[in-house]
Amino acid sequence: MAAFFTAALRNLRGGEEEPKAPPKDGKAAALPHGMSREEFEEYQRQLLEEKIERDKAFAHKKAERATVRMHLRDKYHLAQDERDDAQLHVAGGAVELPQELAAMVRGEEEEEEEEEGTFAFLTKLRDVDLAALRGRALGTVDEVKDKCSLM
Repeated sequence: MAAFFTAALRNLRGGEEEPKAPPKDGKAAALPHGMSREEFEEYQRQLLEEKIERDKAFAHKKAERATVRMHLRDKYHLAQDERDDAQLHVAGGAVELPQELAAMVRGEEEEEEEEEGTFAFLTKLRDVDLAALRGRALGTVDEVKDKCSLM
């Protein structure tokens, strides 16, 4: 397809080829017009630094996601994945969860604690003041007896 367009472009120009001057050395050919060698090297260095920063940020985000996955797998007793450990290692070790993600994991843990069932109910029942509850129930029964002539 590219050859077709190249041939069509040559036909429009009248079949003449652009003269290509062979570069004296490969680096001289890579320099853009109007830029000195020092400027070009500085530009390349800046591009490299920006790429490294982007790569670090990307690796950190991936490590955060791996940490969340590890916490959730741990919470739900699922098998761990070695790729998550590798992501943490690439990011430089321990990665702290962002507050939003940590709140999500904690929120799910609190829900799990609330849903623990009978044991949680019994521990909460232990905290109930039975004497106050009995007195209140008897008071309500007495009120109903006063209001209702049938009882």
